[in-house]
Amino acid sequence: MVSMFQALYSLPDQALRKLSSVDEIREVRASGEGMLWVNLYSCQSSEYDIFLRDMFHFHPLAIEDTLSTGYQPPKVDDFGDYLFIIVHALAVGEDVSRLSTDELNCFVGRNFVVTASHVRLAALDSIWERAGRDGRILERGADFLAHAVLDAIVDEFLPYLDRIDEEVDFLEDSIIQDPKPSALRRILELKHSILGLRRVVSPQREVMQRLSRGEFDVISRNCEIYFRDIYDHLVRITDLSEGVRDVVGSTLDTYLSVSSNKMNEIMKALTIVSTIFLPLTLVTSLYGMNFEMMPELHWRYGYLMVWAIMLLIIVGMLWFFRRRRWL
Repeated sequence: MVSMFQALYSLPDQALRKLSSVDEIREVRASGEGMLWVNLYSCQSSEYDIFLRDMFHFHPLAIEDTLSTGYQPPKVDDFGDYLFIIVHALAVGEDVSRLSTDELNCFVGRNFVVTASHVRLAALDSIWERAGRDGRILERGADFLAHAVLDAIVDEFLPYLDRIDEEVDFLEDSIIQDPKPSALRRILELKHSILGLRRVVSPQREVMQRLSRGEFDVISRNCEIYFRDIYDHLVRITDLSEGVRDVVGSTLDTYLSVSSNKMNEIMKALTIVSTIFLPLTLVTSLYGMNFEMMPELHWRYGYLMVWAIMLLIIVGMLWFFRRRRWL
């Protein structure tokens, strides 16, 4: 595994610096001045220890959660001088039904932010590029930078919902024309993805609510409103996901209804064919009986007469079915 870290350092009235070595970060950290952002990803345990334990002296429980590769629910822990926040970013490829998430661990102090993840996150890359171009993102403080990071994570949810909504619309149109079993499988996959998204969004909404209500000293009063904005976005995403889930459910009902109607048409056709053959079977059975004294058996036109009777029965029944609007 290739270890990677990035570091940005901002001092008032000085140009933004990109730190490229551990020694530079250690020196800046020891000075206690300015604003520092360290982003860690794809690091080994020993390398995490250098930053998290030796350099920043974070709590062992927070470090343990950061190193864990298992699922950690979104949460925020207050350690006095800093906050430890866990959120989940979407990891979606071309197939929207294959929903997975990547964990982001975020330490927010008075003058530093440390973000750590096991993979490189596109949302963090976008914020990193913005912060590198605009030094004001770091100058406004650690709480504002944390808001920018968390906001970028949440902003990925809406495009994902839009993609699901578009696919559901396409499926609904195709189902009406031809309800294939593959469409049913796809509907169930999308329904499962929506439920997975709700399981991700709901606990993160609680995290943002706590960050926005003045519970933590690390978050300034001026910045609480920004976390409230993220909370409002998550509430909206929850409402939208509920709507998309309802649409997926109605699409499933449409599939079952169209499939049922198609089966009814097939059964109707088979019933009509069976009904037509019932009197024909009766006629052929009568002349298949082993009696010698049956006048038509020795009549020159007996065979043609039987065919004529059967054709008349077929035509008559088809006319009757058509008249009753059964055909």
